[in-house]
Amino acid sequence: MNEKINTFLSSGLLEKYLLGETTSAEAEMVETYILKYPEVQNTYNTLQYNLEVVAKSNAVEAPKGILNNILEALDEKPVVKLNTSYKSKKWYKFSVAASIAALIFAGTSYLFYSQNQKLSEENQVVVDEIFDLRSDIAQNNKMLDNVMRQLLKLNNPETEKYIIKGNERAKDLKTVAYINPKEKTSMIDVVSLPQLPEEQCYQIWAELQGKMVSLGILSESDRQLKSLPYTEDALALKITIEPKGGNSIASVENSVAQISLQ
Repeated sequence: MNEKINTFLSSGLLEKYLLGETTSAEAEMVETYILKYPEVQNTYNTLQYNLEVVAKSNAVEAPKGILNNILEALDEKPVVKLNTSYKSKKWYKFSVAASIAALIFAGTSYLFYSQNQKLSEENQVVVDEIFDLRSDIAQNNKMLDNVMRQLLKLNNPETEKYIIKGNERAKDLKTVAYINPKEKTSMIDVVSLPQLPEEQCYQIWAELQGKMVSLGILSESDRQLKSLPYTEDALALKITIEPKGGNSIASVENSVAQISLQ
C-alpha cells in the first residue's frame, strides 16, 4: 500500500463520507479513490459493514414526527452517491435516524422521570411540613387553652393567694399557692427552689387535724402553674425535705416552709 493511499485512509474522509458529512469536492475525491484503489474499496466496505451492524443493534422505532424531521434534515445534505452503495446508504441513514430518535426519546423520558421524582419529593416535603405545622398549631392551641383556664382560675374572686417563703434552711425558696374553696381547686407556682443533693427532694403537705397529707413533690421543672390535690379543711401548707422519690410520712424536723390557711 503506497503512501498516498495510507494518507487518504488516515484522513478520516471515508468515515465522513459514510456519515454524509463530506462536501461535494470531498465526496467526489472519496468516490474516485474507492473506484480506483481496491485497498480503499475494501476498507470502505469494511467500515460500511461495521457501521451497519452498530446501526442494527441500536435501531429502535422512533416517534413518527421526530423520525420524519431527522430524515428530512439528512435528505437536505448534498451527498454524492455511488451506484453500488446507494441502497445500503439509504438504509444506513434510516437506521442512524432511528437510533438518534431512540436516544432523544430515552433522554427526554429520563428527564421527565427525574423532574417528576424531584417534584414528588418536594411535594412530600411540603406535606410533611404542613402536617408538622398542624401538629404545632394543635399543640399551641391546647397550651393556650390551658393558660386561659388557669388565668380564669387565678382571676376568680373566690381564689385566694398564699405566698410561701423558705426559712433559714432554704432562704431562696419561694412558691405561690392559689386555692379556691368554692370550686375546690388548688394550684402552686414554683418561683425558686434552692438546689438539694441528688438523693433528696422537696415535698409539699396539707396539714389537717393531727394529720399530714402529701400533695406531691416539687422540683425546678415545676416553674409554671401546677395543679395540686384539693384538701378540704386544710389548716396549713408545709414544705419539707424528704428522700428522693418522696415520703409517706412528713419529716416535720426537715420543714423548710409553712403557711397557715386559717
